[in-house]
Amino acid sequence: MPLINITLAGASLAPSAIQHLQQETTRLMQTILRKEAALTVVSVTQLPAGAFSANGQAVAAAASLQAMITAGTNSAAEKADFIFAAKSLLTVAIGPSAAPIYVALHELPAESWGYDGQTQAARKAGKLIGEAA
Repeated sequence: MPLINITLAGASLAPSAIQHLQQETTRLMQTILRKEAALTVVSVTQLPAGAFSANGQAVAAAASLQAMITAGTNSAAEKADFIFAAKSLLTVAIGPSAAPIYVALHELPAESWGYDGQTQAARKAGKLIGEAA
């Protein structure tokens, strides 16, 4: 159940391009990190050109992606493959950038996050809040 936040700076993407970026990010999560597509949530925030900087200088186009996943669910190789593929996807979306394109995978303990009011740890244990013990 990844939660992904993509931030773009520069020319605004058309709604169809944003949807494509969301779909491809979901596909990468499913195929590389083995996450459920139906539980993958992707938000895209667009900022004006110059909202990112590199070396203290505003850049015309930039992007970053931050994804939260459950700790211990992926190998180092899977994470490296995802970071490379996501960077490639963002480069296609925004074009060349003078700023580095950062991709961060935040691994959270299963008991520290979840969705629909349940932690990942509770789901794995088959215990839902409100269930009799």
